[in-house]
Amino acid sequence: MQAGWFYSPSQISRYFATRLSSLKPPRNKLRNPYEILRELTTHQWLMFAAGFMGWTWDAFDFFTVSMTITEISADFGVSYSDVSWGMTVTLMLRSVGAIIFGILSDRYGRKWPMIINLSLFIILELGSGFCTTLPQFLGARSLYGIAMGGLFGPAAATALEDLPYEARGLLSGLFEMGYAMGYLLAAAFYRALVPTTSHGWRSLFWFGAGPPVLIIIFRLCLPETNHFQVMKAEREARAHSIGNDHAKAAGLRVFVRDAGRAFRENWVIFVYLVVLMTGYNSCSHGSQDFYPTYLKDQVGMNATNTTTITVVGQVGALLGGCTIGYISTFFGRRLTMLVVCIIGGALIPAYTMVRSMSLVASVFFEQFCVGGVWGPMPIHLLELSPIALRTVMVGLTYQLGNLGSSASATIQSIIGERFPLPPGAHGKKRFDYGKVIAIFMGAVWAFMFFFLFWGPEMSQEERDEEAEDSMRLERLRAEGVSLAEIGQQRYLGKGVDEAVVDRGTGPQDSEKAETAHVE
Repeated sequence: MQAGWFYSPSQISRYFATRLSSLKPPRNKLRNPYEILRELTTHQWLMFAAGFMGWTWDAFDFFTVSMTITEISADFGVSYSDVSWGMTVTLMLRSVGAIIFGILSDRYGRKWPMIINLSLFIILELGSGFCTTLPQFLGARSLYGIAMGGLFGPAAATALEDLPYEARGLLSGLFEMGYAMGYLLAAAFYRALVPTTSHGWRSLFWFGAGPPVLIIIFRLCLPETNHFQVMKAEREARAHSIGNDHAKAAGLRVFVRDAGRAFRENWVIFVYLVVLMTGYNSCSHGSQDFYPTYLKDQVGMNATNTTTITVVGQVGALLGGCTIGYISTFFGRRLTMLVVCIIGGALIPAYTMVRSMSLVASVFFEQFCVGGVWGPMPIHLLELSPIALRTVMVGLTYQLGNLGSSASATIQSIIGERFPLPPGAHGKKRFDYGKVIAIFMGAVWAFMFFFLFWGPEMSQEERDEEAEDSMRLERLRAEGVSLAEIGQQRYLGKGVDEAVVDRGTGPQDSEKAETAHVE
């Protein structure tokens, strides 16, 4: 995404005047998704699998707390709200992790920051299971928040940045739905372990420390992403031109300079994405957090039916993310998400007013829209982020948006107090959360529609360039041109096709040859 559209009044005017015309779908022919996926190389599949598994288990480890609040509070002798701080502190510190590991990932690569994060998962999940007091537990979850926040950026880049353009939307949706998959796995293993083992809730945390070991081994067997290797070679070529005596210091200076320029040119997009991510995370929390309470207190469903409807909703979100992500490649990211916002808003009455098991259909389609509007978002974030700060910007905007949405539950609680219901059994206070969810979600869908409509998106020229660069890179790789050579040629301002001509030529030799040619 090119920066600079906000630098002058004329640019700003032109930008806002073209928001409607920019929704014109790309000139891409709709293709069979099976054919698109068949074109992926083994490398691309393996890298996507590594990123997807890491993000899925990130979600699993987060939901271990929400699944076991009742058991933990009974074990520690504290209230539910005290234990819920385990989720709150995790949420609050995720942005710290996004900054730390995002910068490391942009500087040193996606591979090792992701491995370090997964290693921390192992330590902190084991530690959480061995805690004997609430302060110990909150301390472990605080550190886990840093690790969790640091994983999204490297995992998203690992999974998506080497993909061909036409596959990015579809697999972006599948990647994002790793979060829903993590929730489903947490629910399944909660049922399998907590009621049936002598250690209760602790067994779920100890189990959660196991799969990251396998994911780490899998990631160790894979290389760095092609995209980062090319960027690294280009950066090293620039550092090499500064001087050989202090190559590491020169490389760091190049990174700092690139990062600083990228932020100066894209700070408006950064702020915009934080605001947009606040709306997106509010959409997820607003449609899900109080919904089980609505099902039990107002609809009168038992625990089994409540769980069934919740799982059906997560399945809908999973399918929606993949479907809408795929469609967004051919109809445009913003246009597709705008249409989903309209449909999601229209489904609110069916989502909050039905009082029978017919809610299964309503929940499926509403969560289809919630997951669907999220589907194109990971690749949309990558496309809008500057290359030099790709992982830190993707991870930080997502986590800051998550932090901004943390007030969703409080807002819904305040709204709920305005709509009391007759007390339940034993005088338990009840509120009309169906109406609360309807009001809140109506506002959120409208909020997202507004900012998506006025927001930026890759132009048709940029889409074509991305697609061409991706195909050209794979073609050169097949011809035996190294990623380092491609990066060096990009530094010299040549097209990557010229890397074939200059293979084996170092940066300084190429500069001399170019100078001789000019003379």
